[in-house]
Parts: sequence; C-alpha cells; structure tokens
Amino acid sequence: MQTLPIQQYFPHASQLVYGCMAIGGQWDLSPLSNEEQLHAELAVNTALEAGITVFDHADIYKMGKAEQAFSKVLANTPSLRDDMVIQSKCGIRFEDDNGPKRYDLSKTWILASVENSLKRLNTDYLDILLLHRPDPLMDASEIALAIDILHTSGKVKHFGVSNMNAHQLNHLQHYSDRPLIINQIEMSLTNLQFIEEGVLVGNPEGASVNFTPGTLEYAKQHGIQMQSWGSASQGKFSGAPSSLSTKQQKTKHFVSVLSEKYGVSADAVVLAWLMRFNPQLQPIVGSANPSRIKGAAQSTTIQMSREDWYSLYVLAREAELP
Repeated sequence: MQTLPIQQYFPHASQLVYGCMAIGGQWDLSPLSNEEQLHAELAVNTALEAGITVFDHADIYKMGKAEQAFSKVLANTPSLRDDMVIQSKCGIRFEDDNGPKRYDLSKTWILASVENSLKRLNTDYLDILLLHRPDPLMDASEIALAIDILHTSGKVKHFGVSNMNAHQLNHLQHYSDRPLIINQIEMSLTNLQFIEEGVLVGNPEGASVNFTPGTLEYAKQHGIQMQSWGSASQGKFSGAPSSLSTKQQKTKHFVSVLSEKYGVSADAVVLAWLMRFNPQLQPIVGSANPSRIKGAAQSTTIQMSREDWYSLYVLAREAELP
C-alpha cells in the first residue's frame, strides 16, 4: 500500500477523506433540527466504521452548521478526537452588508475564521487549516504572519491550500517557514483537466484547458498531499438520478460493468479510477448516504487495470486520444 505524503505528519491518516459539506442541514441560518443532527452523526459514524479518519470542513459549509453538527459527534465520544485528522478551510465570504461574495485571506479574517471554527467544532485545535481559494488581494507575508500566530498558539498544527496552482503555492511557501502540506483541487471523471493538461501538451486541443502545468508534479516533488474534491461527480456515474447525454450514459454503463467486474460499488470504481492515476491521491467522499459512504470505502481494495483506466478515461473525455 502506498504511503501518503500526509502520513509523515499523521501516520493514522486514511486514504479517503470524508467531506463534511454533506452534513448540517440546509444552506441557511435556520437552526439544526434533531433529524438533521442525527443524520450527520450517522454519516460521520459510518465514515469512521469504514476506516476513514480524515474529515474535511470549511467555515462556510451549511453556513457553519456542518462544523456544529460534527461537534456533537465529538461530544458524544471525546476519545475519537485523537483518532481523527480534522481540517477546515477559510477565505470565502458570502454577500453581506459590507460587500458581495468575495475571497478574504487577510490576517484578520484568517484568525477570526479559525476562532469561529474552533468554537463550532468545540475543539482546541485544528489539525490542518486550508486557504480555501486564492484571494486576488492576498499578501503572502501577511498570510505567513497569520500562519505563525496560529501555529505558535497551538490552534493549528499544519497548513495547506485549496484550488491553487503550483505558482501560487510556491509564492505562499516562499514567505512562510511552515510547510504547506496539502493542495485540494477538483478532480473527477467530469473534470478531467488535471489529466488533459499533460496529455495535450503541444496540441491545439489543449488551448482551452484550465489547469496549470506542473501543479501535480510540484506537489509530488515537495511532498504535498493532493486531495480531490468533487471526486464522484456528484454521483453522476454511480447511481444518483441525473440528466445524462448519450455519451455520458455510455460512461455510466461502463462504470456499472467495472463495478461487476471488480465486485465493488460504482462509487468505488470512480474513486479507484482517480487513485489509479495517482496512488497517493486522497479523494474526498462527499455523500451523507451511509450506503454510498460504505461503497466508496471499497475503492481502496482494488487496483484498476491500465486498459480499464484508459477505457473509462476515453469514454469520459468523449473523444479518442490524439
């Protein structure tokens, strides 16, 4: 089994990450209902039973209610905290009286966001804090100061980024003595640009690819853990009802064929496909459905063949390779 970059910091970290955006009820300011809380606890406990130990949050998820719901699980069984890796993200602000939806990686907002997350999670520290999206106005030296304050105070053990390319990561790292250990990017069968940018080098078809060359290579060379969000394409190919084109239906059918071949769930197939591309990748499981969580956990038990990987890739890209 591959050793993951994150395991040099957290030896007990699982290959799969549970994405807590799926819990916490609705995207509004209404209080959590008892039913929503129980639903969250079932999802988190199912993830734990499936061997998942890394839990991904963000200050904005369900307007903060995802972290609040998660805290009840910790309150019920405090001993779980030592077995978990809890990460949260900050930097996205929704529209309010002060302005439109915007990104904010100022020192003031980073520190305030962490304090609020710690209160909602009812924990003394975060294992990892990720900067959610690149802020066009970010000052790398100011971010480095915030990182130093949070680390020195013991409120955050480690740091990383989300939705950033190698150049942005390298720029931030230049100003901070603390290593940035994670980069979280959207990667899936419906978002293939992380593969296309390498396949289409020098090809006119690659002109529209929106993925910076070298981002994945930079991570590997510097021991940065890559995590993929949107990993299962919102269930498009693994059973969730959705409107599919004729070509997408062929992809979904082949996922079903591979599901039978490998004896795992369809969710496991789409995640195993990602890990066949990069065995050190941490896909994020984003469902609160217990059966889908259990099914996704099967992805770590199989090794997809080269031929099956390419067959699924070509179907998903909806065109023969150049």
